[in-house]
Amino acid sequence: MKKLIYLLGIVVAFSACDDSFLDTAPNDALSPTTFWKSKKDLDLALTGCYNGFASGGDLMYRDAGSDNAYNNFPWEGWTNIGNGKLSAADAGASYYGFGTINRCNEFLANVDNATAVSEADREIYKAQVRFIRAYKYYILTTSYGNVPLITQNFATPEEAKVPRDSQEVIRTFIETELNAVIGMLPDAYSGGEYGKATKGAAQALLMRYYLYFKDYDKALSTAKNISGYSLNSTFEGLFDPANEQNAEVILSVQHVADNYSLDFTPFMPNGLGGWSSVVPTQSLVDAFEMADGKTIQEAEASGEYDPNNPYVNRDPRLRASVVYPGQVYANKVYRSVEDTSPDYYNKADNASKTGYNFKKYTTFLDLNPSSPYWNMGNDIYIFRYAEVLLTIAEAKIELGQIDSEVYDALDAIRLRAGMPAVNKAKYADQASLRTLLRNERRVEFAMEGLRRDDIIRWNIATDVLNGNLMGTKRGTVLATTQPNGDYNVSLTLPANLIESREFVAPKNNLLPIPQGAIDKNPSLTPNNPGY
Repeated sequence: MKKLIYLLGIVVAFSACDDSFLDTAPNDALSPTTFWKSKKDLDLALTGCYNGFASGGDLMYRDAGSDNAYNNFPWEGWTNIGNGKLSAADAGASYYGFGTINRCNEFLANVDNATAVSEADREIYKAQVRFIRAYKYYILTTSYGNVPLITQNFATPEEAKVPRDSQEVIRTFIETELNAVIGMLPDAYSGGEYGKATKGAAQALLMRYYLYFKDYDKALSTAKNISGYSLNSTFEGLFDPANEQNAEVILSVQHVADNYSLDFTPFMPNGLGGWSSVVPTQSLVDAFEMADGKTIQEAEASGEYDPNNPYVNRDPRLRASVVYPGQVYANKVYRSVEDTSPDYYNKADNASKTGYNFKKYTTFLDLNPSSPYWNMGNDIYIFRYAEVLLTIAEAKIELGQIDSEVYDALDAIRLRAGMPAVNKAKYADQASLRTLLRNERRVEFAMEGLRRDDIIRWNIATDVLNGNLMGTKRGTVLATTQPNGDYNVSLTLPANLIESREFVAPKNNLLPIPQGAIDKNPSLTPNNPGY
């Protein structure tokens, strides 16, 4: 039982609106004289903080702001983030909200009033809330740069009209908070408390923070201090909802069917009743290697890859992550390349425009095609141990420390996926290993919300987010099958051109502060060079 989830339905009194004015008006604050007394009060208030912490759906949508995916419906907020056509007036999907931070501040200001709860337990409560607040500030500053640092709630809306603090101030706050709570949080919780922030979660966020800001020494040391986790035995099994509490998971967004469920309709094919809101690009599909470790370009040159039948003998993570033409999925053959199929790009608004759909997290449909995908309890991962291993590898590569630890980390990820170990002769220096590492992160974490931050911090967004966004070529699904049971295809018709994208650095490195927030708070300024 996920006790934390069942409390979510009763936290409305504690939850402020995330789009209110800096979300700092105290009109709905819980009175210290009537609340903040018992463990039950703290549990309810803590659940209010977790309620706004992270969204599983948002994590999956986020790849549409990168070269991994396309958002078919502009009103969902990610189309213009992907194609660079954002403005302050049309800011797209927004992370600019302080509601959760407001709740965290309220919690920290009042938690010690609950003297019926031991001081030791209150310290653990406070550490969790400080972690949540640091996570929200990490998202804010990586998305917007300079933002107001609010650690105490304001008494009036007028007092809340504060300017943006520098990113250096925000970064110092995040680092200080995380280093403090690492020593306060437990290694794990028991029973119904699974899903709360642990020491490992705080370490993982600090590791990701250091990596984003290119502090490779600290990223490496932090990653190597994370213990108690291991890779799941298979890649596909990692995303089986029956296995969501496996040893690889450091922290996840919790869901429970009927109570706090996740609706997969936006990610499903039209032929199964889905919307195809977020779909993979051809660029992502092409990033998956052949099963023997060759790139598709290398394999085509040697006659081992047929661009007209491109899904044969590929990295098994491709099949586990993407629904491609000819694949048997949910007991049906996916025929998006044929103009008679309901999944053909122009057959319906909800048909995938690229000819692909995401499969990760939805393999439950292969086991039971009648699963209620609109009411699922899948947990969505925020941090998992594979990221720790790839951070170790990346940090050492960037530090020029090319040794067995780099190869061991990469090999662990690849071998678990069913891929061969790294060819050390082919990948023997910093430049070649950097290319390999970056591709491993791309295919390992597709649809997990990491790609946009990766291409920005690597300064390659202008290379991969400019030009034409393409889908699959069209053609026919053949009657012959591959060894894995999928059907061969003959793709001889032109590929779909989805849109033209433009990424301008450094402008597009940050999202625009929404004009509505600027209108409410004249002390805010637009991002510069800006929107």
